[in-house]
Amino acid sequence: MKEREVWKINGFLALLAALLSTGAMIYFIFQLNIPLAILSLLLAIIIFSSITIVQPNQARVITFFGRYLGSMRENGLWMTVPFSVRSKVSLRVSNFNSKTLKVNDVEGNPVEIAAVVVFRVVDSASAIFDVSNYEQFVEIQSETALRHVATKYPYDNYGEEGFSLRGNAEEVAAELTRELQERLALAGVEVMEARLTHLAYATEIASAMLQRQQASAILAARQIIVDGAVGMVQMALIRLEEDGILELDQERKVSMINNLLVAIISERGAQPIINTGSIY
Repeated sequence: MKEREVWKINGFLALLAALLSTGAMIYFIFQLNIPLAILSLLLAIIIFSSITIVQPNQARVITFFGRYLGSMRENGLWMTVPFSVRSKVSLRVSNFNSKTLKVNDVEGNPVEIAAVVVFRVVDSASAIFDVSNYEQFVEIQSETALRHVATKYPYDNYGEEGFSLRGNAEEVAAELTRELQERLALAGVEVMEARLTHLAYATEIASAMLQRQQASAILAARQIIVDGAVGMVQMALIRLEEDGILELDQERKVSMINNLLVAIISERGAQPIINTGSIY
């Protein structure tokens, strides 16, 4: 079912015609002309039944004895097919906040995830006739798409290649939007944006995963410290040899490297021991 425009004319002209018919009915009653009075009354009832009001950002879906005739989008007072059913459909932008769902990521870790979906109706006929309740349809399909996307990626890749839910929020949001658009096109709904609003490990593994993140951070920091320390020691040895300050054999070089690395890498301040020579 696709939306199409229904027949309509200016509603103020129809209102004027209805008032004139009502006046004619009153006139014929005073003239005791009952047939013309009844005819004027029926004409006024038909015209009044055909007048409808369309609010801004609203559509009216017109059906006549079970047949879809078309839709009205232009706001104002209009006259359309009399005795027809006119269903309201909001064309305003709407938000849907999903519930916090517990799903397993691609590695099997339970995570809690939620999203907000920004959408609007672009085809009023599909929204009314192709699904039973388009708002409920959006809610169910949004949660289904969110579960499906969450199971395709790990929560965090810990520096490895590939996308993750935590590290690639923009890419995940774009894929969620695309999948939702495919699912909701049937209902005449356009998905403007879909974005994660909540992402966390489930309570039962949150503590263990926090320790893993802390350990990864410590290892990464240690690696940077060690790389810097090795560079500093290497630079010091080269400088000492180039300036000819002292000449060290292999054993003394090893000892000096060991002392410098311990002093640089140590978490606490190094306590130097000054050798003043022997008393003997």
